[in-house]
Amino acid sequence: MAGSGLPRQLFLQGVAAVFLFAFASLYTQIPGLYGTEGILPARRTLRPQGKGRWQQLWEIPTLLWEAPRLGLDTAQGLELLSLLGTLLALGALLLRRLRHPLIYLLLWAAYLSAYQVGQVFLYFQWDSLLLETGFLAVLVAPLKQPPKGRLAGALPHEDLPFWLVRWLLFRLMFASGVVKLTSRCPAWWGLTALTYHYETQCLPTPASWFAHHLPVWLHKLSVVATFLIEIAMPPLFFVPARRLRLAAFYSQVLLQVLIIITGNYNFFNLLTLVLTTALLDDKHLAAESGNSHRKKAPASWPKALMGLLALLLELTVPGLLAYGTVHYFGLEVDWEQHTVRSRTTFTFHQFSQWLKVVTPPTMWLGVASLTWELLRALWRWTQVWGWLQKFWAAVQLFIFGIATAALFVISLVPYSYMEPSTHGHLWTGAHRLFGAVEHLQLASSYGLFRRMTCLSGRPEVVLEGSYDGHHWTEIEFMYKPGNVSRPPPVVAPHQPRLDWQMWFAALGPHTHSPWFTSLVLCLLQGKEPVIRLIQNDMARYPFHKQPPTYVRAQRYKYWFSQPGEQGRWWRRQWVEEFFPPVSLGDPVLDTLLRQFGLQDKSPPRARSASSTLARALHWLRRQLSPLEAPTLLWGLILTVGAIRVMQALLGPQPSRWSSPAREERPAPKDSARDQAAPAPNSRSSSSQTSRRRK
Repeated sequence: MAGSGLPRQLFLQGVAAVFLFAFASLYTQIPGLYGTEGILPARRTLRPQGKGRWQQLWEIPTLLWEAPRLGLDTAQGLELLSLLGTLLALGALLLRRLRHPLIYLLLWAAYLSAYQVGQVFLYFQWDSLLLETGFLAVLVAPLKQPPKGRLAGALPHEDLPFWLVRWLLFRLMFASGVVKLTSRCPAWWGLTALTYHYETQCLPTPASWFAHHLPVWLHKLSVVATFLIEIAMPPLFFVPARRLRLAAFYSQVLLQVLIIITGNYNFFNLLTLVLTTALLDDKHLAAESGNSHRKKAPASWPKALMGLLALLLELTVPGLLAYGTVHYFGLEVDWEQHTVRSRTTFTFHQFSQWLKVVTPPTMWLGVASLTWELLRALWRWTQVWGWLQKFWAAVQLFIFGIATAALFVISLVPYSYMEPSTHGHLWTGAHRLFGAVEHLQLASSYGLFRRMTCLSGRPEVVLEGSYDGHHWTEIEFMYKPGNVSRPPPVVAPHQPRLDWQMWFAALGPHTHSPWFTSLVLCLLQGKEPVIRLIQNDMARYPFHKQPPTYVRAQRYKYWFSQPGEQGRWWRRQWVEEFFPPVSLGDPVLDTLLRQFGLQDKSPPRARSASSTLARALHWLRRQLSPLEAPTLLWGLILTVGAIRVMQALLGPQPSRWSSPAREERPAPKDSARDQAAPAPNSRSSSSQTSRRRK
């Protein structure tokens, strides 16, 4: 495998970009979600229990414990962390020197701090994925950046933590494919999931309407392709054949790009694309076509044999995948109707038995791949010159080797959740190690789109307000479906977390979503921070002059309109009352607030009202509040793009993206020696010779 200097830099830049979007998106919603007048005030989650400072920090690891020392309440501390996280991520994205382990450690700690007080609005799988990825970035980031033009690192340990990124991508994709079938969802088993998905997902895009109206046979074929990409392709991440790894890379990219086009999934798909950089290498990114014409020494017979075996593997695997897809999904071409028929030809019991057999070997595949990476690192260490450099390289290799192995063992526990018998037989030491650090979110279980809900239509909760209890006015949200004539918006990479939770609330009774009662109370009280979550432009909120006297909620079923219906994107039908009409002081409302523990009569903790930092945060909030979150995020994206253009115009660095082999090859003083060992001032052999192909 060629060097991974360029992919590591792309990974670090990508992680910084995702942190930038995550922090900026969260910042815009803090007052309405977690402020003193928010739906779920964050200060309620941090109550000192009389424990020591370090003990409470370990049990609830958040920097917000220190907010009172700065004269801030919990929500203001959360704002400060979000702003600092945005600035640090922006710096790491633009400046190579800031892609340092300390910077990524601060980003991870800041987001973990927010996660601890985020409650239901921050408990999404992509938040856990960002925390796990962010911690890996701490290990991947170099302590010292290599000189300009030398992206391929010379330290033996550098590929070890980057291998964990590939393992994380494998766990994410493989588990996401498997849970679709282990859930026994009839839509996934019948290959009809995508006939419902586009109109029933949380926040569709305009492209979702067009995708929804594609032929059913194409939807079913797309489900087959999804299973192929998520279950069959991930094991290719570890095969010793470069072309197969690249094929797996492009299949994952294709899937994520299609999801981005047809759904608003905030930063999740961007983060998954960042993880796919672990499948790339310097040779592919540098596109060194000119270097292929250099004079090459005749290959020895072991190399020729390995090349032949790799070629056979590259030819055999696609054939097996094609045969398995046709056989297990009964693909048949109907030439008369120009369609492709498909169906699952295996049962749930057969799949469960297959999963029971396959899950342990996938773990051993990870063990074998990690062992190979450790051996490669040891080999590179033997090539380091100078006893001092060799000692320092050995120390780093030992530390990062132990850390990589420990994180791999920890990750086996959540990975094994998808197969209960394997989870039960897992080494007890792994369970103990995972339990000790579980609250740090170093490894999580994944499984997206486990079940396809809303097979008979999209349930949607519509809030209504009234002054007299007889004439009701709908309260329309900025992003979720409401007005049938309004097209679905494009809001990614922003995640409107209240709109997302409204989708989950519609799936059951309001008692399953206690926060909804708090939302109703805030609307009756006219809390402006909460109203701005619904309509950032207060003039578009129907009760901006005076809060409604009564609030209620209705449940509707929504469907995409048909192609012939002009001016309408949705059709809807009333189903039932979701939340009864209530007013301030209503016994029903008071009972629900007491039942869910939402009546917080304790006053906020005292803080300095004249705090300079608090006044600065309030001033900045006032300046940014007129901007909608997607506008703010796209403004950041355009700013980054403009700075990149200025950097390219004012200080072009073509060597930065040139071939690592050209930049790091020692002077041709002794060609035989150069092929075996590095130049005297290098810590390891050159990237072209030491990183041999598998």
